[in-house]
Amino acid sequence: MAVKDTELPYLRRCVELAAEALEAGDEPFGSVLVGGDGTVLAEDRNRIAGGDSTRHPEFELARWAAGHMTPAAREAATVYTSGEHCPMCAAAHAWVGLGRIVYVASSEQLGGWLKELGVPEAPVRSLPVREVAPGVTVEGPVPELTEEVHALHRRLHAR
Repeated sequence: MAVKDTELPYLRRCVELAAEALEAGDEPFGSVLVGGDGTVLAEDRNRIAGGDSTRHPEFELARWAAGHMTPAAREAATVYTSGEHCPMCAAAHAWVGLGRIVYVASSEQLGGWLKELGVPEAPVRSLPVREVAPGVTVEGPVPELTEEVHALHRRLHAR
């Protein structure tokens, strides 16, 4: 299944949340959890600036879903996000039994951008979601919004 025009508002909200994260001193990532009926259930942004590098929005949404949704509702849900899940978040997503992931920018794109900007490699190797959680349906990147996410990362690393 491809990304539909009706899904772009969720993805735009992810980019807004990523911008909020950047303004708060965090890395620019934002995510929205949407139920099978299209209702926004929860959203979050990166919150790692406080020193806990596990405070990714995708991981937080997986935790929220585990505590607030039935297994069937989790399976019918979609997580929209500004950047493809890292391995930690992909694993949390799969273990909780969430449904589809739709991301604006891929981990491959992000890796290329960071390399161009001279950013040192992360302590955990980047892997596509499909390698970490092969049973999860994944859609992305979304070219209509990719440049906005790229610009946020350029702003972060220009500081």
